[in-house]
Amino acid sequence: MTRAAVLGKPIAHSLSPVIHNAGYAALGLTDWSYTAIECDEAGLPGFVAGLGPEWAGLSLTMPLKEVALKVATEVAPLAATVGAANTLVRRDAGWYATNTDVEGMVTLLTEAGVTGGARFTVLGAGGTARAAVAAAAHLAAESVTVVARRQLAIEELAAAAADLNVPLRPALWPEAQPALAADVVISTVPKGVADPIAINATWHPSTIVFDAIYDPWPTPLADSAASAGCHILSGLDLLLAQALGQFRLFTGAEPPTAAMREALFRARS
Repeated sequence: MTRAAVLGKPIAHSLSPVIHNAGYAALGLTDWSYTAIECDEAGLPGFVAGLGPEWAGLSLTMPLKEVALKVATEVAPLAATVGAANTLVRRDAGWYATNTDVEGMVTLLTEAGVTGGARFTVLGAGGTARAAVAAAAHLAAESVTVVARRQLAIEELAAAAADLNVPLRPALWPEAQPALAADVVISTVPKGVADPIAINATWHPSTIVFDAIYDPWPTPLADSAASAGCHILSGLDLLLAQALGQFRLFTGAEPPTAAMREALFRARS
């Protein structure tokens, strides 16, 4: 049996096993298995060190995206620049860390109509926010406003933005409301954090709102934006998009996208 898993804490809610196992089934990969394993930052190095040769790859979610870089033998340039990895892939020399969140975000935003020169606002400054800034750079954003609760977190993210050549505008949480007046708003904060912003949010219908949460859904932020006519992207969209990249890396096969999407949305219905 070839194994893969998603790691994080908490992890019981994860739908990643649904997506990946549906892909294995669709391609007839009966000797592949994908599970969810709870693991925190302190436990990741020991867990990875103890994995046998049957392990092909790991998906990483909160709070492991930054510490993943430290357990890898090799780090993809983009993951190093962003300072976060959501994927570890077994290679002959050891574990290779990369970031498929960026690729997934770029794909989704491009399909939603985002073009060069867009003004981005990113809520949060953690691992997913770093991927959002990298996606904005790839899409030739005019500017990126990062709104966070801690000044230090913004300063840490600013270094990555400078490496990506993205003009970053820092803002603290009390400034979140006016920062919603952007072409693209990406929320990467944990559930509940952005709820107060949604109460009095003023949206422009042309704004694309990407809320990386999928449980619960819809979030108050996404609900208020949808009521204003905004195009909405969800954490489910991102979960699938980043999983497709991981599936390619783990198996070497092209993912059966339709089957994986159907399994995901059936699990959420």
